[in-house]
Amino acid sequence: MAGHLDKSLPLEYQEEQGRMNILGFWIFLGAEIALFSTLFVTYLTYDTRTAGGPGPQDLFVVKTFMIQTLLLLFSSFTMGIAIFKMRNNDLKGLLIWFVITLLLGAGFLFYEIEEFILYAGHEGATMQTSAFLSAFFSLLGTHGLHVTLGIGWAILVIIQLVKRGLTPITARKVFIIGLYWHFLDVVWIFIFTYVYLNGLVG
Repeated sequence: MAGHLDKSLPLEYQEEQGRMNILGFWIFLGAEIALFSTLFVTYLTYDTRTAGGPGPQDLFVVKTFMIQTLLLLFSSFTMGIAIFKMRNNDLKGLLIWFVITLLLGAGFLFYEIEEFILYAGHEGATMQTSAFLSAFFSLLGTHGLHVTLGIGWAILVIIQLVKRGLTPITARKVFIIGLYWHFLDVVWIFIFTYVYLNGLVG
């Protein structure tokens, strides 16, 4: 029965509807993997086609993308702590670590926007400059948009947590956004490796 609670399971899995929603979100992530795979293949196809414009070694700043990487990796760690607090029915701890995660995500976005402005404003590097930059901005812009949406989504979940507390429904929403956040972190690891590191040594 849809409303049946199984107290032997974690809070987010106790309702059948919650289990189905989590399964559905895993399927959604499969579609997201296909999207980012396409963007990666496109980037790796065009990463040397600079059309006489700036290339990776002219643009990429190690300090900037290392800070971005540390912020996002640490935000994945803090999200894990938030889920741990939720599993221990610690609403206050969950909210604290959830907010810390979002602040780290916002810091990541700040550095990414700053990077894009630097490229466009000082280097004249825009999507129209070359196939490389078009693929670069498409890949990183899509990831950045996903992080932005994740932050907005998480804020709505935090509001629900404050109003309703920890329930099977709010716990399921927290768990799902946790999956989403970890997924974005994994995507960034590939960006860090195949875009930034490969671009500097290529």
